[in-house]
This record gives sequence, C-alpha cells and structure tokens, in this order.
Amino acid sequence: MNTAFRMPVSLPAATTLINPDVAPWAMFLEQIDRIEPHLGPLARWTETLRRPRRMLTVDVPVRLDDGRIAHFEGWRVHHNTSRGPAKGGVRYHPDASLAEVAALAGWMTLKNALVNLPFGGGKGAVRVDPAQLSPGELERLTRRYTSEIAVLLGPDKDIPAPDVNTNPQVMAWMMDTYSATVGHMTTGVVTGKPESLGGSLGRSEATGHGVFIVGARAAAKLGLAIEGAAVAVQGFGNVGGAAARFFHAAGARIVAVQDVQGTLVSEAGIDPVALTAHLAKGGTFGEFAGAEFASREAFWRVRSDILVPAALENQITEEIAATVPTRLIVEGANGPTTPAADDVLADRGIVVVPDILANSGGVVVSYFEWVQDFSSFFWGLEEIDGRLRTILDHAFEATWAAHEETGLPLRSAAQLLACRRVLAAREQRGIYP
Repeated sequence: MNTAFRMPVSLPAATTLINPDVAPWAMFLEQIDRIEPHLGPLARWTETLRRPRRMLTVDVPVRLDDGRIAHFEGWRVHHNTSRGPAKGGVRYHPDASLAEVAALAGWMTLKNALVNLPFGGGKGAVRVDPAQLSPGELERLTRRYTSEIAVLLGPDKDIPAPDVNTNPQVMAWMMDTYSATVGHMTTGVVTGKPESLGGSLGRSEATGHGVFIVGARAAAKLGLAIEGAAVAVQGFGNVGGAAARFFHAAGARIVAVQDVQGTLVSEAGIDPVALTAHLAKGGTFGEFAGAEFASREAFWRVRSDILVPAALENQITEEIAATVPTRLIVEGANGPTTPAADDVLADRGIVVVPDILANSGGVVVSYFEWVQDFSSFFWGLEEIDGRLRTILDHAFEATWAAHEETGLPLRSAAQLLACRRVLAAREQRGIYP
C-alpha cells in the first residue's frame, strides 16, 4: 500500500486505568518524562514504559478465626517483560493501591535492567494490615492471594519475592500453594524463601548489604570516609536494619534511626546489633537505653553525612529537602524522594544515589537464588557476596560514568541506562503480530 497519501494517525492517550495524577505512579511518569529527551531514536518506544503490560486486580476472601469472612483487595502488575519474566516483591500494607503497585513494578523494570538481570518488572500487594491477622489468618490470606494470581505466576513467567510486611515464611506459603496448583514442587516460582526450601544464603540481608556497598562507593567518590561517618537510617526493618549493621561494622556512627514509633538519636552512635536484639525480645524504641527517644519529625533535623531512607515512598518532600542536614542520600526504599525534592537537593549540592541502584542488592541475590533453584546447586555465602559486589560495582561505575558524561543527576543517569536497555530489547523484539 502506498503510504504517501495516508492521513496522520491520531495516537491514543496513555492508559486511564491508573490516574496519572496519583502518587507514586505520577512520580514514575515524571521521571520517564525527564529522561525521554535523552533517549534519541529509542524515544519512539517510550510510551511502552507508561503502559503496564498486565494489571490484575483480585478479590481475596479469607475465613477469619472467629468464622467471619473478610474480603481484601489484591493486585499483581507486570510492567514490562521485554527483557525476561516479571520479577518483583509482594507487600502487605493497609495503604496499598494499584497506583502504588504499578509504580513499584515500573521501578523494578528499570532496576533489573540497570543491574543487567534477565528480568522484567513486576510487583504485587494486598491491602491489609497484617498485624491485625493471626498467623493462621495470614497463611490463609497468602494462599488465597497466590491462587488468585497463579495465572500470572511461574519460574519463567513471574517470580515474586518478599517486600514490605512479607518474609521467607510468606514466600514458603506462596511456593507451596503454587506447587500444589501445578502438581509438582516448583521452588523457583518465588525467591526469598527459607534456605530449607531452596532459599539462598545472603538473601535476607541482601538489600541492606547492597545499600552499604553502593553507599560506600558513592562516599568514596565524594571523598567521604565511612569510618567515623554519621549515618541516619529511616526505617529499621529488613532493609534499614541490615544497612545500619553493615555501616556500623565498617566503623560508621549510626546517629539516628526512625520507625513508626519515633526516632532514636545519639551523637556517639547507636549500636544496631543491640537495637535489633532489643526489638526481637519485644522491646520498643522508647525503651531502648542506648539512645535518646524523640518524635518521628525530629529525624529530619539530625545532622548526618549519609542519610538512608529505607521505609516507604514519598518520604523526602520538597519541604524536607530544603532543610535536611546531610551530604549524601542512599535510597534503601523505592521512590522515597519526590521529583520536586530531587531538584531542591541538587540545588543544595546533596548527592542522591537512586533506589534502582542503591537497593538492587535484593533482586540481585534473588536472581542468584532463581539460578540455584534451576540448577539444584547452591553457592556458599562468600561466593554470593563476591558476585553481589561485582554486579553492584559494575552498575555503580556505569551510572557514575553516565552521570559525568551527560551532566544528569545520578537518578536520571541510572534511569537513562536502564531505559536504553529496556527499549532496545523492545525494539529488537518488535511487535507481534
């Protein structure tokens, strides 16, 4: 057909299934907008990143211990699978939403591409406060949710992992439910499992370990020694707690730790190992004798050399960015810094190591677990830690080089590298039919 006389095609608007003004999806879209002008010929494919490939919403009915039936809403999103099966965590949180899950899946797409893993981006969630459920109710919730999203799952289709308020036990229930559904043991369908069920050594602390590895590399670029450095950590869960312990072991002073209860402050330094043991025994932040207890807001006023936001998204706002007294931010959480805050921090000369680089240690070791499950051959911790450091070192140096070459902030430099890889794969694969 001669196309010389065809009328221009009117392109449809981006998906309306997710409100583009709702955070954090709006944040993800703005980040894509910022790097699109730097993509060159690949920019013709950018709309791919604004449209998740699959979004599944499910009802999760659960029989409670008292006999009542409760219903919870759940989601599983495949953002992009151009480079491989979807990979991303499952979180249980009372404020979970489709917009949040879609954004997290998008960041997983970029994260996996940045560290050059053969995965696409996925994410899942159930809107629930797991603290309100008994262990039996939590198991029934997990198994029902898994059965509802099982149509998307598979070791070569979609591989969930732990996230906020989920853990190896939840992954064990998911793996067992999926295995029962397909009729055979399938350890590779999830990662972050207990070691007795095919989990990998080093996985539980991998995200926090990665935060430390990348943070130390960034600090070295700035001429900042880790030994003696003041480190403030927001969130003392799996990621924040592990990062604090690694920084502490390297000689840094943990001068502040914040969680939902409040903030612990000590100029001399908080011992994160002692704090972890205290909390494991049922103690609270306010009862910890090794630091002063203050409000949650006080955290943002504590002077530090390195700040690690390791809680939820949208924590560092434009207002906080204008006054937070730190030199280097290493993002342990996904999307903790808003785009407006990024601009303020850049104006103040504060370097931000972005989430898709800083917290990628978890998915790297999840990849190791997936590979080990397929081969039924497991590596020692020393080999895992060495491979983790090698991958993160390469990703950091590539990001820093792109930052220096383009003049873009580290976040945009990292996202530019990742988007180039994703969109090149999309272009090379083409559209079928």
